[in-house]
Amino acid sequence: MPGYLGGVSLPSVRPMHAFDDQTQHLADAILAYVTERMRLDPVPLDRARSAEVLAEQAGTTITPGGIGGSRALQLFDEVLSTACLSVDHPRYLSFIPAAPTEASMLFDLVVGASSIYGGSWMEGAGAIHAENDALRWLADLAGFPAGAGGTFVQGGTLGNLSALVAAREDARRRPGIDPRQRWTLICGEEAHSSVVQAARVLDADLRVVPADDQGRMTGAALAAVLAEHGTEDVCAVVATGGTTQFGTIDDLAGVGEACRSAGVWMHVDGAYGLAGLAAPSVRHHFDGIELADSFIVDPHKWLFAPFDACALIYRDPRKARAAHEQRAGYLEVLELDDLDDGVFNPSDVAIHLSRRARGLPFWFSLATHGTDAYAQAVEHGIALARQVATEIEADERFELLRDPELSIVVFQRRGWSAQDHHAWSKRLLDDGLAFVMPTVHRGETLARLAIVNPRTSIEDLRQVLATM
Repeated sequence: MPGYLGGVSLPSVRPMHAFDDQTQHLADAILAYVTERMRLDPVPLDRARSAEVLAEQAGTTITPGGIGGSRALQLFDEVLSTACLSVDHPRYLSFIPAAPTEASMLFDLVVGASSIYGGSWMEGAGAIHAENDALRWLADLAGFPAGAGGTFVQGGTLGNLSALVAAREDARRRPGIDPRQRWTLICGEEAHSSVVQAARVLDADLRVVPADDQGRMTGAALAAVLAEHGTEDVCAVVATGGTTQFGTIDDLAGVGEACRSAGVWMHVDGAYGLAGLAAPSVRHHFDGIELADSFIVDPHKWLFAPFDACALIYRDPRKARAAHEQRAGYLEVLELDDLDDGVFNPSDVAIHLSRRARGLPFWFSLATHGTDAYAQAVEHGIALARQVATEIEADERFELLRDPELSIVVFQRRGWSAQDHHAWSKRLLDDGLAFVMPTVHRGETLARLAIVNPRTSIEDLRQVLATM
């Protein structure tokens, strides 16, 4: 009986899933590439190239017969990777850098090779157990109760959105509330752009609390806004545990008390800054985080894990499950009756279903090095920011905008225009010295140093300042 192809013969091709001699050679080459790259000190900064240049240099990469693993790896090594900035370079000081440990990068290979589905306990129990250990460390740092839990999602934008979806669902369950009503989110002036995006996705209004002279949302200012506008339409207040622009920490204790009094969900966006929970020198700045209903922190930022991993933690994961659990006939076998033993499906508490066990590299690095090493590495960035801020303030060429609270230093070169700051930034990158992009605050163009890499030294920062 003929098959679906009606007797048509297929051309002979090498099986894609065979571990043969060619695959062994490719595995050896990839491991050699990884080892060599991690031995570089420092790694090359590199820079982007135009689409036209890349098309010319890389040529045609997707073909009917394939170009072979060796050639594809060579193209990546010589052309494609060199057109990507190395975020872990010690003088990559823009946006929020990354500095994954060697242990976390190596284990990322293990995660990929292990083919683990991390969405359900049934399929990924061991991986989820390990991820939960890492989440528990973060929850303990924040003073969350034993029943707290969550999952790792792609990044802070998805983490914030997932938490706010849970907050809205919780608000809809308040007695006497019309669940179809329009909702409002409240945040501070320096909240991350992802909060604005979350309001847009949720079709919610956004109410902004005026900041104090240090850019903080305070409990008193929030209470005044809640008193003026009421709370019936408010589903969540988003506080910031270390802004991306300045590293400023909102008045978490005051905000928490105002939220408790009003019966409103408190979420803390700590994608960058909540890594500071691990640093004894600044832990007190986060007092009040224990009052939150949810928070996020990105290990791929200042907790030395590879991209991408955002830890999303809820005080009560049941509320997240009520908002996010997906139901379908084929998913019924994955449903868990209760969460009393702390076991739940990560896919049930955030906006995702298919899920890589992306928290494992962070877990492996924590398990390998211990939490004391993490505290020391975070303290390094804080101490370095304070040192360079002191030197900037003492130099008549510069004006320091704010004393650094965490590891971000924002300043201005006196007499420079926006064009001057941008031209200087371009020269640094053209010379392969550093990546320091200007930022804009209240109409002024400023220089900004974001320090998270333990390999960054005061000499690196002095080199950058000397070019101004």
